[in-house]
Amino acid sequence: MKIILETILAEKLRSYIVANNPDLMLSLQQQTRFSRYVEDKVYAIDSLIDQLVAEGKPQYVIEELCLNAMTEDLRPSRFNYLKALFEEEFSERFERYRELGVLTYELTNMVEHCQGLFEHFGFSEDNEDDRLLRYAVIGAVDEYLNSTRD
Repeated sequence: MKIILETILAEKLRSYIVANNPDLMLSLQQQTRFSRYVEDKVYAIDSLIDQLVAEGKPQYVIEELCLNAMTEDLRPSRFNYLKALFEEEFSERFERYRELGVLTYELTNMVEHCQGLFEHFGFSEDNEDDRLLRYAVIGAVDEYLNSTRD
């Protein structure tokens, strides 16, 4: 049962990363480390799996608790934060990038460009609604867009 759970959890983690952290996925794929990253994350919760199985938790509960543990450091998604902000504040450029098929690529570059800001503000679920953070990121995105004028 444990091997099946680990396989399911690895697939759920892959899906989570694709949907919420494609910037991480692309970075890891460039280094051919994506599979290893997923394996390491599943291995890191090995004792949690054992504990939950021993407690007799239903499989769906085990999956949810384990996925939450594996994605704790990936939340909130910087990519999704920037995507929502970019769509709200720069809607014309957002639509153009989407139509050209480069939205994910550009958002990934924006995440990298804003990395220092996210670290400075200690970006977390507690402060993702911080107005100062929002204004700083809008300024950084504007700076990025001005440096890449098409």
